[in-house]
Amino acid sequence: MSDSPTNTGADLIAHQQDGVLRLTIQRESRRNAISPAVINALAAALTSANSDRSLRAIVLTGAGDKAFCAGADLQSGQSFQFDYAEPTQGFANLLRLSRQMTAPMVARVNGACMAGGMGLLAMCDLAVAAPHAQFGLPEVKVGVFPAQVLSVLNGLIGARALTELCITGEPIGAEEALRLGLINRVSEDLDAGVDALLNRFLDKSPAAIRRGLYVMKRIGAMSFEESMAFTESQIGLIALTEDAAEGQAAFREKRPPRWSGR
Repeated sequence: MSDSPTNTGADLIAHQQDGVLRLTIQRESRRNAISPAVINALAAALTSANSDRSLRAIVLTGAGDKAFCAGADLQSGQSFQFDYAEPTQGFANLLRLSRQMTAPMVARVNGACMAGGMGLLAMCDLAVAAPHAQFGLPEVKVGVFPAQVLSVLNGLIGARALTELCITGEPIGAEEALRLGLINRVSEDLDAGVDALLNRFLDKSPAAIRRGLYVMKRIGAMSFEESMAFTESQIGLIALTEDAAEGQAAFREKRPPRWSGR
């Protein structure tokens, strides 16, 4: 990907610079609501990103300052019409794809984050929100339930807090989202907050982060014994990377490491 903005479709803008891919949902007039085109463009961008070794992070946001993503586009009248001949569906497949990503994904929450937007938030590894951001699962207000996003929200916040969000449909503010662990920080200057978070890991080992996220995303569904057996093998493999050798050499020689990402 180039250092200039790339139009991945009318509904998504991609821009990669200095190892950071920034994806912006470009549907401001619809509060950056999810559409099939948004899902397809995001899936294509993430699939491409996952094979790009030069990529160090992905930042996901929405256009403007009113909404990160308001969820499904209810105005279209097509939001809950599925092809039931297909065993899996587009949005669910996007959430599945996020579990394969090994570059850290950061949600830049610039406003309302509702319904399916909460799924996009939860599929990211880290999140920074503007003080005015609102978070909610209002599906019960229109007669449905946030079933798919439960798979990525479950375990991210406590069960009682998640249940309350699901069955009341009422939103919470950024500070409450921070208290619950839904986001990492609230920042008055959203871009500065995102950059500050990025700078805390962009100087670390790319190989360690890539392999580390691979491990973290797999042990969640394992039993304790399965997790221990898996991580026993993984720590040995991580120690065999060039970055591991360089990091230890730099520590002994009291110099900054020169990461190869391998």
